[in-house]
Amino acid sequence: MQNPDYILLTPGPLTTTNRTKEAMLKDWGSWDRDFNNITAHIRSLLLSIIEGKEDYVVVPMQGSGTFSVEATIQSVMPKDGHILVLDNGAYCKRMATLTQKMGKKVTLLSFNEREAVNPSKVNQALLDDPSITHVGMIHCETGTGIINPLEEISTLCQKHDVGLIVDAMSSFGALPISAKNIQFDALISASGKCLESVPGAGFVFLRRAILTSMENNSTSLSLDLYDQYQYMEKTGQWRFTPPTHVIAALYEALLQFIDEGGQKKRLARYEENCKTLVNGLSVLGLKTFLEPTAISPIIVTFLAPESEHYQFKEFYEKVKQQGYILYPGKLTEVETFRVGCIGAIDKQNMQDVVSCMTSVLAQMNIL
Repeated sequence: MQNPDYILLTPGPLTTTNRTKEAMLKDWGSWDRDFNNITAHIRSLLLSIIEGKEDYVVVPMQGSGTFSVEATIQSVMPKDGHILVLDNGAYCKRMATLTQKMGKKVTLLSFNEREAVNPSKVNQALLDDPSITHVGMIHCETGTGIINPLEEISTLCQKHDVGLIVDAMSSFGALPISAKNIQFDALISASGKCLESVPGAGFVFLRRAILTSMENNSTSLSLDLYDQYQYMEKTGQWRFTPPTHVIAALYEALLQFIDEGGQKKRLARYEENCKTLVNGLSVLGLKTFLEPTAISPIIVTFLAPESEHYQFKEFYEKVKQQGYILYPGKLTEVETFRVGCIGAIDKQNMQDVVSCMTSVLAQMNIL
């Protein structure tokens, strides 16, 4: 696979291939026909991944994934809308926070961080409050790595005639998502996740049936998905300066995604990475925060070693010295650290990081 200066064991940015990096060595004119063709190809390829060319459009956006989440809430929800955010982690809470900041009504339905969203409780919440117009959910909550039941929540939203907004930031490209069996108003992801490109651009899948209802919803100029879509359809161009090098890298990453065999093959590699990691660290006595059946192949949260010698900062720095970047925990109730299984890495890389951690923990007098 890849042997960069550091292996990034994070949920993004990720380790990328040389081919993806090299795509950024060329400069592009933002209004040039060749660059517009790259944008058009990316939009077509993304729609093919969700099997959604008939009923969906995709709108790329500048910025990190959170920019696209905020643009989606701004643009899809009417000003008097009410969103029920399904909360079992930090990124769910972020969706609620950004909705509150733009003055739109939001209700949190909270679950234990160790548990997936419970559809029966969502159903009851929708029955109890008919003012809810939308449900917001995180498909893979990367604070813990837990996967929430997208298909079941989609079915509920259709039953109650409410819109579904999905943050699929860390799942799209790895976990199966098909518009043939899942309906949503909007689904959001970004370049620097399971497509294994560099960060700097997001993209939002929008159901064609809601497009006309989006006009004038946004109170932001730059985060208006409706205007971005209309302008791209008319001109093939971005409204404001696009991240040209990032888009070129994303196109190359998508071509490699196809070369690998698409979503099923990518998921299989990530699952092998995850299995190698969890099995290897369990031998060292490290336990996962989630139950084994709830662990996703995206990112794994581990409980910190129960040792007076353990300090995450020291652990992090010693692992980094051997070429690996870990991710700190995102929980408040217990001390944890996280290890990503995604990116241009494979089973051998995971075996190597297990060996690295074994060495580091021994140096710290923990093993």
